[in-house]
Amino acid sequence: MEHNYLLTAYLIYLPLALLMTFLVARTLFKSGKVFMLDIFNGREVIAVATNQLFEIGFYLMNIGTALYILKIDNVDSSQMLVEKLSLKIGFYSIYLGVMLFLNLYLFFRGKKVSKQRRVQVDMAYED
Repeated sequence: MEHNYLLTAYLIYLPLALLMTFLVARTLFKSGKVFMLDIFNGREVIAVATNQLFEIGFYLMNIGTALYILKIDNVDSSQMLVEKLSLKIGFYSIYLGVMLFLNLYLFFRGKKVSKQRRVQVDMAYED
């Protein structure tokens, strides 16, 4: 009986890509709540809602990308299976890392803008 390496590749790649996406998103947005609370001056309802919207967008973009790059060609040996999976999962890991840092940049940027606005409001009250 011939081993179906392509099916094996998909059965390894898909759950792994989804698990990686879930773990990164969970960590990022659990920690991101603190940034959102600071950005929105402690207004928890809007901070949590915004954080959840960012999280949904993160899932949609990253799961969409994982599915978009799903295609794996010409897998006819165990060695080729490992090599193709390492390239595919390696690329996706780098992509997730870039997305993580992009979100962190947005969090820090929002925090900086929020702090600037608070300083401007405080200065307006002093006048």
